[in-house]
Amino acid sequence: MFNLQKCKNPDLGLLLVRLGLGSIFIYHGWLKVQNIAGTTMFFESLGLNVFFVYLVMLVELLGGIAMVLGVLVEYAGWLLAINMLFAILLVKLPKGWAGIEFELILLLSAAAVALSGAGSYALGMKGKK
Repeated sequence: MFNLQKCKNPDLGLLLVRLGLGSIFIYHGWLKVQNIAGTTMFFESLGLNVFFVYLVMLVELLGGIAMVLGVLVEYAGWLLAINMLFAILLVKLPKGWAGIEFELILLLSAAAVALSGAGSYALGMKGKK
């Protein structure tokens, strides 16, 4: 019989989560860079200053890169989780509870990595989880 215990590798699991999470945030951050005017108009429609356009764009891009590389993931994870919390509160919840699944899983995944650390497969400090 196949022994699932032999397949356990928490560090590889963290790497997979980091790669998925990081690539999503890099993509969305880059979309904001590519359409800064549209992003600014959207943020202004929410009553947010243009400062937040650049803040969110940087958090998503740099936080996503940090996740992929496995550096400073504790900080990046919390910043990305906070980013998603505000996306849920300002954009999704005013429309109702339906449709928050994507942002919620990003929030929880970012917080999980922040709490767990990068794992062994990372460019960050070795041995620190």
